Amino acid sequence: MNPTTPDLHDRRFFGHPRGLATLFMTELWERFSYYGTRALLILLMTAAPSAGGLGFDVPKAGAIYGLYTSMVYMMSLPGGWLADRFLGLRRAVWWGGLLIALGNACLAVDDPRFFYGGLVVVVLGTGLLKPNVSTIVGQLYQPGDARRDSGFSLFYMGINLGAFLSPLACGWLGQRVNWHLGFALASAGMTLGVIQYLAGGRHLPRTALRPAAPATAAEKRQLRFGLLAVAAALVLFGTLDLTAQQLSDGLGVFLLLLSVAFFAWLFSLGHWTPVERKRLVVVGVLFLASSLFWCMFEQAGSTLNLFAQRSTRNSVFGFVFPASWLQSMNALFIILLAPVFAWIWIKLGRREPSSPAKFVCGLMAGGLGFAVIALGALAADSGGRVSVLWLMAVYLLHTVGELCLSPVGLSAMTKLAPARIGGLLMGVWFLSTSVGNYMGGRFASLYEALPLPQLFGLVAAFGIVAGFLLALFTRPTERLMGGVK
Repeated sequence: MNPTTPDLHDRRFFGHPRGLATLFMTELWERFSYYGTRALLILLMTAAPSAGGLGFDVPKAGAIYGLYTSMVYMMSLPGGWLADRFLGLRRAVWWGGLLIALGNACLAVDDPRFFYGGLVVVVLGTGLLKPNVSTIVGQLYQPGDARRDSGFSLFYMGINLGAFLSPLACGWLGQRVNWHLGFALASAGMTLGVIQYLAGGRHLPRTALRPAAPATAAEKRQLRFGLLAVAAALVLFGTLDLTAQQLSDGLGVFLLLLSVAFFAWLFSLGHWTPVERKRLVVVGVLFLASSLFWCMFEQAGSTLNLFAQRSTRNSVFGFVFPASWLQSMNALFIILLAPVFAWIWIKLGRREPSSPAKFVCGLMAGGLGFAVIALGALAADSGGRVSVLWLMAVYLLHTVGELCLSPVGLSAMTKLAPARIGGLLMGVWFLSTSVGNYMGGRFASLYEALPLPQLFGLVAAFGIVAGFLLALFTRPTERLMGGVK
């Protein structure tokens, strides 16, 4: 890679820097890989062995699904730290892409022994790629550049174009031809993403090749100790007869302790300015709100996917399609609505709502989506399978919530984070998604234990109450942001 420093006033990609096109395509293929795997995962695990599945019961499949999707995002925290201290943002993205392709290639092998190993490798790769590619997007813009939020919304369209295509392609291959061919296609997509990322590297910031704050001798020792500890833990787990539920319980405790310990450590540091310290408080508030939203949203691949498979008439005008295809609805709505939201934020100008206010809308929309599907579950209880319109309504509401929260949160992290820990705090942002995914996986484990109207109703109340509480604290939170919206 031998890039030149990009022109921060470049407008060659729909009015944005040319480097955004490279990152747009990298994230497109990474999300193609991830959402292709997500669309198939719980269906593969709960399918009977006679149908090529693994034959897991729903509690075990829900626990594994929650572990996987949670760890994918939790690894963004060490992935951001490794980029900041050792690899640099761009090399972290490159290595992450290679590992994701390799992990999906393992899942494509028709041998159960490769299943867990493939998931672990995908987790490691996503932890390196996901936080750091978003941080590079932020570096394409100068401080105060009004195009930043619009650029992240455009970048978010790349995410969702990949998320739209992958359930259609991988889902069809996996459910109608062979489960493992679906994972093979996900691996091929990420391989294409790595190739174009290398080819477009000259358009990316040269500074992103170097660590933002190179590791000290003490941090290098910490890394070596950490690697030895992880290796020892893996050996220990290999000797124990642990169930998926026990691992999931352990992860829940670990995530809670990790989140509390990280923010305690962050605020214990003495080198923050008063403005930076206040902004870090806002990061904590947005972290909590984000975790609650993703708990609802990320049930698309678990409870809502099972509802599509078991309780929905998956046909339109006589054409019967795989249940996994409904995983594309959210991405389709994003593609249609993201330009509208980007235009709205620019058009509002100074009247644009703050990030906390947008988060309130996101939580409310997530809760309302589950209120809708709770009614759909009631209809399914009384009359068998229900129309796909129920799930389409849910995904529309969740898409509105996502557009009010996810690209806004990405942009807010790049504006609120002190430059010297930009990659680390982007990792923290994805840690909130990890916490949300874990909680969503726990709800999925209850799919057969509670009546569906009750389960979905509880999630709905969870989101609406959380949105109301955040609304009460919106103004104080805005005052802590120090002029950042």
